[in-house]
This record gives sequence, structure tokens and C-alpha cells, in this order.
Amino acid sequence: MSNAAKFVEGSLMRHIIVMSSTSAVGLVSIFLVDLLDMWFISLLGDSRLVAAIGFATTLTFFATSISIGTSIAAGALVSKCLGSKDRKLAKEYATNALIIASIVSVLCVIIMLLSMDTLLGLLGAKGYVAQVAKTYLVIVMPASVLLAVGLGASAALRATGDAKGSMMSTLSGGAVNAVLDPILIFSLGLGVTGAAIASVFARLAVFSYAISRAHFKHRLLARPSVKSFKLCRRNILNIAFPAMITNMATPFSNAYVTSAIAVYGNSYVAGYAVIGRLVPVCFGFLFSLSGAIGPILGQNFGAGMWDRLERALKDSLVIIIIFSFAVSFLLWFWQDSIINLFKLDLQASDIVRLFCTFIAITFIFNGMLFVSNAAFNNLGSPRLASALNVGKATIGTVPFVILGSQYWGAGGVLIGQAAGSILFGLLAYRIAGKKILQLRKRHTGNTLKM
Repeated sequence: MSNAAKFVEGSLMRHIIVMSSTSAVGLVSIFLVDLLDMWFISLLGDSRLVAAIGFATTLTFFATSISIGTSIAAGALVSKCLGSKDRKLAKEYATNALIIASIVSVLCVIIMLLSMDTLLGLLGAKGYVAQVAKTYLVIVMPASVLLAVGLGASAALRATGDAKGSMMSTLSGGAVNAVLDPILIFSLGLGVTGAAIASVFARLAVFSYAISRAHFKHRLLARPSVKSFKLCRRNILNIAFPAMITNMATPFSNAYVTSAIAVYGNSYVAGYAVIGRLVPVCFGFLFSLSGAIGPILGQNFGAGMWDRLERALKDSLVIIIIFSFAVSFLLWFWQDSIINLFKLDLQASDIVRLFCTFIAITFIFNGMLFVSNAAFNNLGSPRLASALNVGKATIGTVPFVILGSQYWGAGGVLIGQAAGSILFGLLAYRIAGKKILQLRKRHTGNTLKM
């Protein structure tokens, strides 16, 4: 166990790559298993089942996004305390953030289970497809509480610089899911129900590993107390609540896009469901970048290292651009293989080709938004992240999707969504740069430009 704040010295580029890569391995392992889920289900030969999993995943993404909000608070506060060498307070924040994560997740699960029929209807799920999606959700949703606490503990691990531990927590979930999927889906003949049960055990694995490592290796969890909870809850919620809104904006946007595509039929929904599973696998590094850079920013903010804050933002952009170009080329090159792998029909394959050829490269701007959100959450301005993400999910999505749909049909829905991402990615990155300059001026009077 080390009390040092390891990110206030050494190469920032190296810190960002190491933290993001290790985090991405664990994160992508879970999403890769989700992709395998989709593939296994597609082998059953019924596109309605693929569409059902697509609808269900849209709703589970809501619950996961809310959980990520509380984990952001844990990472931001713990990393800042470690940067200022206050380990006792770091432990109290970590413990109480997990308590709040469990409370919020329980409330979320109850609300979603009670309104499941309505939510699926709003997404456009009907008849047999809606029933299969509901079966999946009833099994998986309660386990979201375990995932919420596990993600919070994993964020605390990242805040200490334990990239390996954070990676292994999510990697354990992916491994469990990968082993159980074929057994439950095919060997026991449980189909979609088997996929759901495997996901429950995966969430349990993430929870068990992250909590045990945070407690036994890092001694990062304190004994819960009412006094400590009252002292910490305001600062935790000041970050967690805006972060929840920030993260809920993305699944809201995806839900709207799903409903817009559903108008064109289940085949297009099946194609979009495959895209939905491809994105986190292919671009998991960008998703992990936002979580990985948080502790780096937090520790340097706590230590008053302003030059390193500015450099971290610039280095992140370089990494985002290089990675996005590489992945986009691979998707373009392998698009036929992807279509054949999932046995997609003409309509589904059309929308997947559009994504692989033109849409994937626009994830550069999603990456800019992710990193900017991490900066806002860790530099004391979580409401900025909320405003930008909500803006992207509403005015950056709805009108663009409507226009795209009118001119180019189902493919235009993706084009419109991408256009909004470009606009808000550029805006968020510009504001993040100005925010760091403002903080530097406030604390040092230094007005050097980036």
C-alpha cells in the first residue's frame, strides 16, 4: 500500500496510456462478452431476439450510466485527497461514495422494473420482441446494484493509481460471462434467459474483486458511520448528481435514436443493436480514457500542478485522434466480415456499412467530450459536464436525427447523431481548456495560454 500521489511526476503521456490501456482491457472484456452474447443469440436464427437484446441493453445502459456517475465522484474526491496527502479523508470519501452508489442504484432498479412495459413501449419494442426484452431485464436489472458498488470501488482503485486492480475487477466479470454464456445459452438451452443469468454472475464477480482489493490491498474502506456519512455526502452528491445527469444523457440519446430507427422495422433495430455492441468494444479505449485521466487530473489539481493539467488535456487529444483513425480504418476494412459474422440481412447490413465507413471516425469528437467531462468533474465544475452532455443528448441529437431521418431514412438517423457529436465535442474541449486557464489564474495569477 502506497500513500504517494504517483501522477504528479513522470511522463503524462505514459500515465494516460497506461491507465487508459489497463482500464480498457477490463472494460472491453465486458463489452466483448456482450458482443459475444449478441453473436450467440444471432446463431439461434431469429433476428427478433437480436432486436430484443438491443432494446434491453438500451435500458440496462441507463442503470449503468447512473452508477458511473457515483463512481466518478468516488474517483474525483479520492484522487484529490491523495494528491493533497490526506489519506484518512480519502478513505471516508471512498466508503461513503459506495454507500450512496448502492442507495441510488436500488432506487433506480425499483423505478425501472415498475415502469418496464412503458419504457419498452417508448423505445418501440412490441409483441414478442418486447416480451423477450422484459424477460432479460427482470433477471439482469437487480444485479445492477452489485455493478454500481463494484464500479465505485474500481474508480477508487484507479484514484490510487492501481490500474491493474481496476482492470482485473472488470476483467473478472468478462471472464465469468465468457465461460457461462455458451453453457447457459446452448448446453442448457436457456437462450436469452441464459445470457441474462451469465450477466448476473459477471456483475457479482466485478463487485467481489473490486471490493476485496480496495479493502485488503489498499485499506481504502473505512468503517461506515452516520457522522462520516453526513460530513461527506454533500461533496459526493455535488459531483455525483451532475455526473449522473451527464451520464444519463448518453443512454437517453441512444434510446431516442433506437426509437427513431425502430420506425423503419426490427431489421434496422437488429443492425443498430450490433453497432451498439461494436462501439464499446472498438472504442472502449476512449470510454476508459475519461475514467483514466480523472485521477491524473485530480492528483495534479490537488497538488497545484497547472502545467501538467494543461499538458494532460493536450496529450489526451493526440491519443484520441491517433486511436480513432486506427480503429476506423479497421472497421472499414472488416465490415464485410462483421456483417457475415452476425448473419445480417440487407437492411441491417446497410446501416452497419454506413457506420463502419463514415460514422466511426466521428468518435474523435466523442472522445473530446469524454475527456472534457473528466476535466470538469475533477476540477470542481461537474455542472458544466452535465450541461454539455444534456445539450448533446437533446439539441445535439433530436433536431439532427429528425433532419437526417427525413433526408436519408434509417441511415440518416446515424448521420444526424454524428453531426451533433461533432458540434458538442469541439465545444466541450474548448471550454475545458479555458476552465484550466481560469483555475490557474485564480490560484497563481498566471495567464499563460495553452
